[in-house]
Amino acid sequence: MDAAPFTPAAHAPARHAPTPEPRTRLVRLLDRDGVRSEDPVFSPYVAEVGAEQLRDLYRSMALARRFDEEATNLQRQGQLVLWAPMRGQEAAQVGSARALRPADHIFPTYREHAVAIERGVDPAELLMVFRGHAAGGWKPSEHGMNVYSIVLGSQVPHAVGYAMGMNLDRRAAEEEGREVEPAATIAYFGDGTSTQGEVHEGMVFAASFDAPVVFFVQNNQWAISVPFSTQSRLPLAERAAGYGFEGIRVDGNDVLGVLAVSRYAMEQARAGRGPVLVEAETYRLGAHTTADDPTKYRRREDESHWAELDPLLRLETHLRRHHGTDDAFFDEVAAAAQEFADQTRAHVLSMAPPSFEEFFDKPYAERHALIEEERAWYAAYQAGFDDDGPDDGTAGPDRGTQASSLTVAADPVTRAPDERSAGTEEDLA
Repeated sequence: MDAAPFTPAAHAPARHAPTPEPRTRLVRLLDRDGVRSEDPVFSPYVAEVGAEQLRDLYRSMALARRFDEEATNLQRQGQLVLWAPMRGQEAAQVGSARALRPADHIFPTYREHAVAIERGVDPAELLMVFRGHAAGGWKPSEHGMNVYSIVLGSQVPHAVGYAMGMNLDRRAAEEEGREVEPAATIAYFGDGTSTQGEVHEGMVFAASFDAPVVFFVQNNQWAISVPFSTQSRLPLAERAAGYGFEGIRVDGNDVLGVLAVSRYAMEQARAGRGPVLVEAETYRLGAHTTADDPTKYRRREDESHWAELDPLLRLETHLRRHHGTDDAFFDEVAAAAQEFADQTRAHVLSMAPPSFEEFFDKPYAERHALIEEERAWYAAYQAGFDDDGPDDGTAGPDRGTQASSLTVAADPVTRAPDERSAGTEEDLA
């Protein structure tokens, strides 16, 4: 007999207790039909956002989507090692990024491509990571945004610690009679990452020290192949109450609602009122990564349902029906997005891999004695392969004798002690 096809529901743990009703309301200012509504709490935060600003938001979302598509194509063609698509999450990312100030600092995962673009990160710098040419790609100090965090959840304690440092800097400045611009951090993560221990620990610290941090959860309904219904019985925003701070749910496909909620949350954090948890309910329309096949665990009916809630389609409908935006605008945006994609492709194809010698400059901000010894050893080792080098069969200098004052030399890549420090050819084999 053939085995039954795998379905997430069939493998989900049995539940014997009823699921309680959510207590937090869902904030939505732009519905699926493109109709704008008023909210007594959050509408004032986007009162000035009219047709021109909405068109600008659409343009940013469209460019981010086309960039994401081109990066996926590049990976499929062997030009990138891996790619984490963000299709469907453009409103959550662009809307939240537009709520930030230059002094705020971002701690992303590995899918915040639209946030990075909004923050001025060059696409080439971003794609260097996925091409395997760099571990970071850009300087966090230049963009107010840390490099991507591949280890899920690790960015959350980092964001909290940075925010606590902001508080300390502000207090020190006040004691000296100096003014400091209010600022906060924002930590992006997904619904799957929300179950990591680092997230819990980060929220405990944030609440304990009133850290100016916003936890921004992009609930895209899937932790790779695990559905959100398996991960949590209630909206993630409701977890905030357990830590003693505010949690807000927002329609993550409504860029206007996300912008309003994010502005509110960042305002609360900057004002010293403690952390805020924002849950943007959206959907990952593509695969988890290009190494994933979502057809193995998702139903086409669900994908079709969420495709109708596409954030770009929603905003386009609103612009056409309520602001008279015509085809000329959308054609111009499509052309600009294609040009952006073409430039991205050209940047990737022109990238040259870094030389190994460059990595000796990265471990420390300033020159370091041990690194310099390793650099010298590597240079001498490489010289052993030159045509005019020694032909006595040796593969380079003895590591143990090259490193002065060191009994055991360090491996130049792993930094671990190399126990093969006797300088014979046999020992180095």
